[in-house]
Amino acid sequence: MLGGRVRLCQAPDGYRAGMDAALLAAACDALPGQRVIEPGCGVGGALLAAATRRPESIFQGVERDPAAAALATGNIALNGLDGRVSVVQGDIEAGFRALDRPVFDAVMANPPFFDDPAALRAPSPAKRAAWMADGGLAAWIAFCLKAVREGGTITLIHRADRLADLLALLAPKAGSFQIRPIAPFADAPAKRVLVRAIKTGKAPLALLPPLVLHDRDGGKHTALAEAILRGEAALGW
Repeated sequence: MLGGRVRLCQAPDGYRAGMDAALLAAACDALPGQRVIEPGCGVGGALLAAATRRPESIFQGVERDPAAAALATGNIALNGLDGRVSVVQGDIEAGFRALDRPVFDAVMANPPFFDDPAALRAPSPAKRAAWMADGGLAAWIAFCLKAVREGGTITLIHRADRLADLLALLAPKAGSFQIRPIAPFADAPAKRVLVRAIKTGKAPLALLPPLVLHDRDGGKHTALAEAILRGEAALGW
């Protein structure tokens, strides 16, 4: 990831960190000295990319699967980030308080995209936890809201068709929403959204210009998307 600046060991037949992890990491805007938590960090793709982008911030991953958590710990060492990045094993459904940690300045997350087993063809067992939220999206948002201090930020990437659900779940305790659509092409509907909210924020909702990933002329990525994925440009708010 990031043009080779981040290296990952991943399970050969499990969920693989990809575009969503890279965009989530690029959207993290933690300030120097701030503490960031990522629930469901997997093997550490977004966690390590964000930590590399934000070299003066501190990162904590939470992962339920022991094998993924072990890979994440190994990846932290592989990238020489032991001093300010760590992973703890924990279940999002148990809630943030079960971790026995002080609240964080920011949370970033890529919640599983589905919470209804009837909504898609069953993924392989090795990928199920990454695709299916057993406690539903509500459990993930509840964790995020508890994990962050008042005035702290919540940054999420998810399916565009779940935007209304995300806002409804966040709205009782968070506001100042900023939404950036992620579109595959300039003339195509967005399939992903990045959402940034502030706990107890009161500013009006802002719908930002979309990030377009691909050109129709056959290029793999647009110039901006390529620069963001390689860590040469920020995905600012």
